Amino acid sequence: MTTRLNFKHLRYFWMVAKTGSIAIAAEQLQLTPQSISGQLSEFETQLGVRLFRRVGRRLEIDEAGRRILGYAENIFALEGELLEAVRDIRAVAVQPLRVGIADSVSKSMVYHLLAPALAVGGVRLICREGRLAALLADLAVHRLDSVVADRPLPENLNVRGYSHRLGESDLTAFATPGLRASLVGEFPACLDGAPFLLPGEDVTWRPALWQWFERHSVQPRAVGEFDDSALLKAFGQAGAGVFVAPSAIAEAVCAQYQVVALGRLVGVREPLYVITPERRLTHPAIVAISTAAREDWLS
Repeated sequence: MTTRLNFKHLRYFWMVAKTGSIAIAAEQLQLTPQSISGQLSEFETQLGVRLFRRVGRRLEIDEAGRRILGYAENIFALEGELLEAVRDIRAVAVQPLRVGIADSVSKSMVYHLLAPALAVGGVRLICREGRLAALLADLAVHRLDSVVADRPLPENLNVRGYSHRLGESDLTAFATPGLRASLVGEFPACLDGAPFLLPGEDVTWRPALWQWFERHSVQPRAVGEFDDSALLKAFGQAGAGVFVAPSAIAEAVCAQYQVVALGRLVGVREPLYVITPERRLTHPAIVAISTAAREDWLS
């Protein structure tokens, strides 16, 4: 009759052999000494050899035990390698999605845009922010999988890529309750002479913003200009001036920055594009982003 190796018994033997004590091995294995002692006796009976001899209060490994210990060391070393390989397999299974975000795009809008990617299994989202030209250069050498921008791929850049329009949203003006109380009149007349936080010159809709002011005969007082939209909103939250953000996320902006909506700037719209190296969207996370943007919240 063939003897089959009991790996649970082998592990108990291995721990006792390494520690030289049933009590210490039991503590490390979170078992009782009586349980370990009983399992060792069963293992010796199963193998038909004696593994230990008692010397005082210690157990000393016998000749047969020393030979078996060598095999046990190899077996449990392989176990460690196997578990490490499984961890590597799991790490490979989680694919990174590297997204570049142009600094001219509203960061609050980007969060709502990219949130569906987090719901796609096996994806780890990696975001990089910067100037559009630098991000497109990274896209060209595959350091990025896609770029979110407020304009399509510029024709003057020698970059192979395709622009996928996600949608657009008009803008809403916001201010802290304290600043709103200091403004005179209703919207949009209340903007005349009001402190205003301007977006940076790279923002595509900035010329349309000035045109909107002219059409409504208001002339806000520019007190700051910001390339970083998140920094602009932080100043807005502090009451430094009126600022604008996409109407599609107006409720979220009010909640996050403790501001109130003054009114919508109809006709001034922020478009959103995702630029990819491929003509057709195939990455599941990017498809999820595109679908949510078109169906759920971009007007």
